[in-house]
Amino acid sequence: QVQLVESGGGSVQSGGSLRLSCAASGRTFRPLAMGWFRQAPGKERDFVASITRDGRTTNYADSVKDRFTIDRDNAKNTVALQMNTLKPEDTAIYYCAASSLVGSLVSRYDYPYWGQGTQVTVSS
Repeated sequence: QVQLVESGGGSVQSGGSLRLSCAASGRTFRPLAMGWFRQAPGKERDFVASITRDGRTTNYADSVKDRFTIDRDNAKNTVALQMNTLKPEDTAIYYCAASSLVGSLVSRYDYPYWGQGTQVTVSS
């Protein structure tokens, strides 16, 4: 079993930055593919960014490309999401996810492990 705990959410004005972190514990003897998703009220949980086990390949949703950066530290079992130039439409609960599948995964159905989520609110 894998446990994921997110941190770093909060409230920020439009144009500001936040850095989310996710710490993995449990069955982490082998690095996992990691991803970030977000869910706004009344909407589906959408893909934001993902990174492969070795950190060499990343994927981003078009809406966050060039503004968000995902990175990981396998020695510390952590993954982070640096969010710059935030917009009100980025407001959502952000979830960290992990999978033992290979690749940079973009579908939420490929991730069996999820954190509890952290709220990000961007005001105009």
